[in-house]
Amino acid sequence: MPWVDAQVVAMHDETPTAKTLRLALPGPSTHRAGQHYVVRLTAPDGYQASRSYSVASAPDGGNEIELTIERLDNGEVSTFLHDGLDVGDEIEVRGPIGGWFVWDGDIPALLVGGGSGIVPLMAMLRLARATRRSELVRLILSVRSPVDLYYAQELPGPEAEVVYSRVAPPGATRPPGRLTPDDLEGAVKHDGTVYVCGSPPFADAASGLLVGLGVPTDRIRVERFGPSG
Repeated sequence: MPWVDAQVVAMHDETPTAKTLRLALPGPSTHRAGQHYVVRLTAPDGYQASRSYSVASAPDGGNEIELTIERLDNGEVSTFLHDGLDVGDEIEVRGPIGGWFVWDGDIPALLVGGGSGIVPLMAMLRLARATRRSELVRLILSVRSPVDLYYAQELPGPEAEVVYSRVAPPGATRPPGRLTPDDLEGAVKHDGTVYVCGSPPFADAASGLLVGLGVPTDRIRVERFGPSG
């Protein structure tokens, strides 16, 4: 799978620490919802650093993709993508990669995300909405506070529910707290697949809740991530 030059055609902030980049590829993207691309940076002295980032945009047959990137203060790649990149610049990418944590919009799916784990799940939700198959998906997202919510203007809808673990917005009926069986029980689909994405502690906790609700382990697909600067 070759490295190609992708041009930055747009960028915007999602949260104070997360930015979405829209990249134009040399040809159509063949990605499936849930896959990722690797971004590689090369310094003038030849030193290279690369990181993997999930695709946030739904497959549409076009040549543009969106990557949402969390800025880590000591990150070699994320700090440059946030602070040193402008519209019109080019960066090297390789992908799409991954064939297990993917959803093609044809089976029921429960999407369970923690924090920035929403990114590949957002591609799935966007695919469901774009193909008018929203009845197939349900998204449960856990975030610390409203300021940490990615895609805040687009996310709300009958398919999505946000659980706030530390600070809830005014008027919220659920008090802040970690994800519980009650948050998931009504969303479990007995004929579908569950996709869990988040930090290792979140992914392990969410998977444990799902198993406790009777979801077979072979129906749970988990993607864990750690700091990727």
